[in-house]
Amino acid sequence: MSFVVAIDGPAGTGKGTITKLLAKKLNLIEIDTGAMYRCVTLECIKKNISSKDEEKIEKVLDNIDIKLKHIDGEQKVFLNGEDVSSKIRTPEVDNLVAVFAALKIVRDKVTPIQREMGKENDIIMEGRDIGTVVFPNADVKIFLDCSLEERANRRYKQNLEKGINESYEEVLASIKERHKLETEREIAPLIKAEDAILVDSTKMTIDEVVETIANIITEKINK
Repeated sequence: MSFVVAIDGPAGTGKGTITKLLAKKLNLIEIDTGAMYRCVTLECIKKNISSKDEEKIEKVLDNIDIKLKHIDGEQKVFLNGEDVSSKIRTPEVDNLVAVFAALKIVRDKVTPIQREMGKENDIIMEGRDIGTVVFPNADVKIFLDCSLEERANRRYKQNLEKGINESYEEVLASIKERHKLETEREIAPLIKAEDAILVDSTKMTIDEVVETIANIITEKINK
């Protein structure tokens, strides 16, 4: 039987970084579900397909090939055979991924793939609805959160490191809009599962967050 850790939370809370560090620390397989939705979004952007054109989106989904591979200790994302690990993290994808991820046809395609990944491996999976929809019976559920301003500040600094020229005000506006879309959408909205443990990282360092969550997971494993 596999052991599943679900890390949910809004954009910019550090889920990706924290999940990577926890996977290494606790010898779990890391799965970034958001990368799958970003791949769908990127493919639709490439083909100039609107989020309202469900017929064309369905054709994309019928032919899309998404693979998450661990290479030299890092998770790489491949879309139709191409490494798109960097391409799916651009502001253009950031601004549209919540719209495409809210579509039922997209979630119906991606959710079964996510569940399949957790059948035979001890995993730590991060996303928006892992503890509520994908793995409602996960062994450990964490809801990672922090203030909107801190989320924008972190994303702004990440963009600077990547050479992405976007002002703090633009990042904050994008974060606010995405939060609204994710929490108000009809299908799999971003909410904290009733049995999830809230970790507010607003005033915490990365090491403090990792240690806090690692202790929660370890306690569960040792029960």
